[in-house]
Amino acid sequence: MLTLCRNNFIALMSALLLAGCQSTWFRSADTRHQLIISVPEQRMHVLEDGKEIASYLVSTAKRGVGDMPDSYMTPRGRMQVAEKFGDGMPMGTVFKDRKPTGEIVAADAPGRDPVVTRIFWLRGLEERNRNAYPRFIYIHGTPQESLLGAPASFGCIRMRSTDIVELYERVGTGAQVEVIETTFVASLP
Repeated sequence: MLTLCRNNFIALMSALLLAGCQSTWFRSADTRHQLIISVPEQRMHVLEDGKEIASYLVSTAKRGVGDMPDSYMTPRGRMQVAEKFGDGMPMGTVFKDRKPTGEIVAADAPGRDPVVTRIFWLRGLEERNRNAYPRFIYIHGTPQESLLGAPASFGCIRMRSTDIVELYERVGTGAQVEVIETTFVASLP
C-alpha cells in the first residue's frame, strides 16, 4: 500500500510540474519555419513549409562574417532559434541582458543603439558557428532603422521593430536560421 501511495504521489507531482512548466524545452520545436539571412542582400527570407512567405530588410555585422569571440562579426551557417524574449512588450522596449529596462526608444532616436522590441537568441549548429550562443548573437529590433539594408551591427542581425514583432508571432523556438554569403534564390514548387 505504501508503494502504491508513493507511486501515485510521484505521478501526481510529475504531472503538476509538467502542467505548470513554461520552459521552452517542453514545447515542440518549430519545424515549419526557416529564416535565411543573405549577407549580400542584407535581407531575411522567411520560409514556411519550404515556401517563401515574407522578406525583411536587415543589418548584419559591419565587420563581416565569422564566429571568433570578440570579433563583432555575424556567424555564418546553420543555427536555430534557441530562446525568445519580449512577449507582449511595447515596440521600442529596451532590453539589457534580455530583460526589459522599462525604457522605450523611438525608431531612429539619435545616439542610441540598444537591443529593442523582441529577441531571438541563436544557437550554432555547426563547428564554424559554435560560439553564436555564448557570444549572445541575436536577431533583434533596432532603433537605428535608417541603417537597415547595410552592414552596421556588432554581430547580431538587426530588424525594424514592426518586422520583428510580426516575425516573433509567426516563428517559434527551434526554427532553423541560416546566414548565407550569396544571394537567396527561392526554389520552385
